[in-house]
Amino acid sequence: MAAAPLPDFNMAESVLWQPGTDDTLECVLVRDETHDVKTFVFRSQQPRRFRYLPGQFITLELEINGAAINRCYTLSSTPTRPDTVSITVKRVPNGPVSNWLHDHMQVGRTVKVLGPSGEFSCFLHDRPKYLFLSAGSGITPLMSMSRALTDLALDRDVVFVHSARSPADVIFAREQQALARNNPTFRHAVICERAGADRDYAGYQGFLSLATLSNIAPDFREREVFTCGPAPYMAAVRKILEAAGFNMQQYHEESFAFETLMGGAEEAQPPAAAEGEGYTIRFAKSGDEVRCAPPQTILAAAKATGMRLASSCTQGLCGTCKTKMLSGQVDMKHAGGIRQREIDQGFILPCCSVPLSDVVLDR
Repeated sequence: MAAAPLPDFNMAESVLWQPGTDDTLECVLVRDETHDVKTFVFRSQQPRRFRYLPGQFITLELEINGAAINRCYTLSSTPTRPDTVSITVKRVPNGPVSNWLHDHMQVGRTVKVLGPSGEFSCFLHDRPKYLFLSAGSGITPLMSMSRALTDLALDRDVVFVHSARSPADVIFAREQQALARNNPTFRHAVICERAGADRDYAGYQGFLSLATLSNIAPDFREREVFTCGPAPYMAAVRKILEAAGFNMQQYHEESFAFETLMGGAEEAQPPAAAEGEGYTIRFAKSGDEVRCAPPQTILAAAKATGMRLASSCTQGLCGTCKTKMLSGQVDMKHAGGIRQREIDQGFILPCCSVPLSDVVLDR
């Protein structure tokens, strides 16, 4: 494979990567982070500078064993280094996408990507003090934020507390230590369930608790909190903060553990509507029309006809498929992937919306 040419830093600004950008990215580096976590670094095949908010995610569009699968991964990279992007992926038992990436994604291979999306970013909430709480691979969006804050030399006071099974499972351990050395306003701490084989480990052991949090960040009530990790971890964090009288208006969380939530498989959908049944779903921009009969969702009906729509969790959790509804009525049962203000503005999630009438979408 021919070596990539050096960039011309004198050239005019290249095309920017904006929200909703459809692109094909090439893998340029695969890096082992732990025994079951890898970082995959990508660049665009065309001259492009990647612009996004630290903490946002991209959607990978893959074909695995003959099936089209979309999956969201938060970017562990930072937009302050705009020529490449990276995702950091933990191998999930029976997870079709994480295992495929670990086993098959290699330097030179390309992947279709839709991105960036999401509102989980401290850059949308400018505060003097932040508290980042993560567990497992939930460290990735918070690492993106930490890298960006450090690169920009912003004087924000950050305390980063990461939980892991053992010291061997701590992702980005050395880099977090380097961030703390190079940034006087950045502090980090690690909490491990057990010391494992590391006899020299002298950090916190057990699980995050109010006592431990108060010891690490006594002023946590003054901080804007961002949390990412498995659902039980985030539930425990909420319980700790609420018991401590924390103002939950200062709390933000994100989770993309879809393979765990879905048992490694896409949720089964009802069959496509027969001719003349159900309601007409029209896509205003493309001009496409599909028939959708309850209890089938709009997304399932579109995919049944071969339409290619951005989606990931199929459970109303991630917000990837968020779309403006121009007319019509739907029954939407989401799981947090859309905010009330967006619903009030007419947005829906096709993955969890069943039509109650003919519908027109702004796509």
